[in-house]
Amino acid sequence: MLRLTWVQPEDLIGHELRQAAQDGRESSAIAARWRAAGGPEAPLTAGASPEPASPYLRRLAADLLDELADLPGALADDEPTDLTGITSLCPDWPAHPASGHGPRPADPDALEAAWLGRAVGCLLGKPVEKLPLSAIRHLARAAGNWPLTTYFTARGVPEDLLARHPWNRRSAPTSLAENIDGMPEDDDLNYPLLALLVLRRHGRGFTTNDVARVWLDELPAGRTFTAERIAYRNLLSGLEPPRTARHRNPFREWIGALIRADMHGWTNPGDPAAAAAQAHRDATLTHTANGVYAAMFTAAVIAAAATALAGPHAVHACLRTGLTVVPPRSRLARAVRQAIELAHEHADFATVVDLLHATHAATHHWVHAVPNTALIAAALTHADGDFTGSVCRAVSGGWDTDSNGATAGSIAGLLAGSPRALPERWTAPLKNRLATSVAGFDGSGFDTLARLTHLEASRP
Repeated sequence: MLRLTWVQPEDLIGHELRQAAQDGRESSAIAARWRAAGGPEAPLTAGASPEPASPYLRRLAADLLDELADLPGALADDEPTDLTGITSLCPDWPAHPASGHGPRPADPDALEAAWLGRAVGCLLGKPVEKLPLSAIRHLARAAGNWPLTTYFTARGVPEDLLARHPWNRRSAPTSLAENIDGMPEDDDLNYPLLALLVLRRHGRGFTTNDVARVWLDELPAGRTFTAERIAYRNLLSGLEPPRTARHRNPFREWIGALIRADMHGWTNPGDPAAAAAQAHRDATLTHTANGVYAAMFTAAVIAAAATALAGPHAVHACLRTGLTVVPPRSRLARAVRQAIELAHEHADFATVVDLLHATHAATHHWVHAVPNTALIAAALTHADGDFTGSVCRAVSGGWDTDSNGATAGSIAGLLAGSPRALPERWTAPLKNRLATSVAGFDGSGFDTLARLTHLEASRP
């Protein structure tokens, strides 16, 4: 029997109860009704396929999801989702460059380095995605690769350790060092391709509805996960944005919108406000509040980095720019500021990671935008923008390892300015070849993708 996960009401209710606790909705009475009816206490975990719920329990879960959505949230005033509300809370919202005085589009070499960096960081994190932090450390140490300096390998790792901590089963055949043969397909690379298609078809003035249309035309439903899968289902059910992001979607503050943000930064070099606004239109198809802020923050950081004079050490100024487009009292802003402070305070990055996990692990899912964005900021800060240091720190911190490595790699690669500035041990195994199910791009080279991105960045 086919059992689709991430869509059934009984799979979603536990995650929605957790989300309610995070954003200040009093949900104890609803949680008690769910437990009394025999509903599971814990949220569905990735890869789990429990038996389908009874018709009664499924109907109850759907009703309770709707009741939870109607509860007032204590943080609503500090965490709006509409762009007007966001900008009203950001006193340092960046100004657009004066007409005729804006920076030139990022150099194609820098964009190629960003594409390569995104692929490298994603590939580094793929085999350990979903593994706990302790497992990542044990596996790397056993291979003589701790602190991380290169791709994970099973060579030399004891069999009993591999049995206790198996690699991500879908990724190990393509992403362990001994298996890499080009860049395998991953949603962290599919979404920049889709954003490129949106810009090619609809220009900078695209709407959230335009993003939805491109997804329905070009994105296989089976390549979507969590918030994106829910929004896709909502579109097929006849709902329109922004309701697609809210209706029975407990993943609306997870990391999905963040991993779609790079293209919006790459195509707005030196204009973080435009990058953030563009990312907002994309993100609100699937996400709200902190999920949207993570995308806006990332796009603004990349826009600040995508200038010829940025340089690796400019990462700190770029991160400060990113925070100017995030409501300062939001959970995401507070988490990023704390992460940057920890990275400045502690010479050992493992200590930074342990403190971040002590702060967030008990309250947030490992795919939530808040802890993952904080970890990315900490990794870039601690590495001072260095490419290898940034991707290795981001992945070594656990949580959503491939997505964090991808975003850190994109930013650090862009700051490096050229593919020739990236160590060959990282880029050579990619063979300048990307696999994807996004039509028209399978087998594309990163140099070609950089030229296409540069073309969109050059359009008025």
